[in-house]
Formats: sequence, C-alpha cells, structure tokens
Amino acid sequence: MENVHRAVLFVDVTDSTRIYESLGDTVALALINGTFSKLEPILARHLGGVVKALGDGLICVFEDPDHAFRAACEIQAALRAAAQGERNRIQLKIGFTYGPVILDKGDVFGDTMNVCARLATLANPEQILTSAATVEALSPGLRAHCRALFPTRVKGKAEEVPVCEVLWRFDPALTETNLTRAAFARALQQSLKIIYRGNIYVVNRARPTLQMGRDDTNDIVIVSLFASRIHARVSSREGHFVLTDLSSNGTFLLPEDDSGVQAAEIHLRREEAVLPGRGWLGLGKNATIHGDHSVRFSLQSE
Repeated sequence: MENVHRAVLFVDVTDSTRIYESLGDTVALALINGTFSKLEPILARHLGGVVKALGDGLICVFEDPDHAFRAACEIQAALRAAAQGERNRIQLKIGFTYGPVILDKGDVFGDTMNVCARLATLANPEQILTSAATVEALSPGLRAHCRALFPTRVKGKAEEVPVCEVLWRFDPALTETNLTRAAFARALQQSLKIIYRGNIYVVNRARPTLQMGRDDTNDIVIVSLFASRIHARVSSREGHFVLTDLSSNGTFLLPEDDSGVQAAEIHLRREEAVLPGRGWLGLGKNATIHGDHSVRFSLQSE
C-alpha cells in the first residue's frame, strides 16, 4: 500500500449498454477493446498507464496533472479523427483529478479517485471534466484551456465540488460561461423554457428546480407509461441548467442547433448532463420519436 499524490484519469465509453444491445456482445467487446488498445501508446507518451480495466472503462494514473491533461486531450482528438466516416463510432467521456491517492494491489483508492469517477459520470460524450482544485495544480498555460461550469455533490463529501471543463478543441457553438463577472451575470439572466403538450414551463432564478414524472405531485405530469413516477429533474446551477435522471428507463437527451439540425442522442441512466441551448428530452423512450413521453426545451434571455 502506497500513499502518494497522483493524477487519476477515468475513461468511460458513452452508452455502452446500447452498443452491446445493437452490435451483440462479441462485436461490441471487440470494438471497445480495440478502442482501448489504441489509447495505450497515448498514455505511454504522457508517462501514464492503466491501473484497472472495468469492461467499458479505464482507470489511469499519472505522476503529474499536466501529463493527464495532455493525454486526455490527445485521446479525444485521436478518437474523433479515427471515427470520421466509421459506422460504429465509439465516444468517450473523461474525468481527471489530481491529489492524494492510495495505490494498493493494482488499484487506486481515495477521495481523488471518487471525485474523478463522479466527473466521468457527469461528462457528456467527447467531453473532459476536471475539478477546480485540479485546474489550480496545472501549469498556467494549461489553465487557460479550462472553464468553470457548476458545483456538484460527491458521495462522502460535505461540500460541493466545483466542476471545470477542458477545452480540448475549438467549438464555435461553445456556450459562454462564467469566465468573467460580466459573462456570469449574463448567464444568470437566462431561463430555460420547457414545452409539454402545449403548456410552457420556465426554470429560472425564481423557480430554480422543476421535476417531471408520471406522478401527480410533479411540476410536469408526464402522461406516458414509459416515464417513471419521479423521472427527472432540471435545476439551475451557477448560470447553467442541469438535467438529472432519476428513472428506471433513463432519459434521452437530443440536442439541436439553432437551425434544427440534431446531434447524437445521449441516454442518461441515473446521471446528470448540462443542457445545451435547445433540444428534446425523451422520458423513458427515444427523444427522436416525439410523443407524450417527450418535452422540448430551449434557453431564453430574460
């Protein structure tokens, strides 16, 4: 058993259950393992290595947080480049943190690891999340490529953990966040409009939380058997709107841009995600099929 400071990086395959269901166990396992094998040279280049494989995830350790940062960015960039034109595309969610850990018998334990796992769960496909404390441990040049998002709860911790995103690529559609006081103030002036069966609901500073589900006690009562009694919650956090799935069948998030072009659908199971500017939510069933199980959302300036 060894008590040391390390950077922990958690790589998680997005929606692995769907991949196994659509491709079959043998093909899906080969696809995921093939993807992971391509990551080994990247980890080695940045002086990191795999501590533990979890089937649809990898736990990696680095001595320096800068190395973990660069490895995470190269992993996402390499995977995106390799996936161009591929029919069966693997997308990864990555979380990484730096701090004290316990290395014991090929595994890693401790608060740093717990926070890392939580961040990987929160991340969207092709996203890298880290903590504010880890950002402070990075070199100044790398800190400039991070932006603050929202605080989150981590099991076993009394205080919320401030979450940050690593900007590993240029994205012209990137939502402006609280990089400055002025930008933060503008974000707080936004509201989220949700439309269900012709009725409009609003989440904002005056009403920071809205709950959806089949039960009559919900703010939005979903008249669909695909929805759970208490299915999902949308909350306003530090200028962002966060979707939390609480259901049995999961919540499907279907983002779309201002022209109505839809991105890849994300299936959340007891997970959270930051809502983009507009799109659809499917409660217990795909959001691509609109019906009594689906709601539409969009950000509005107050």
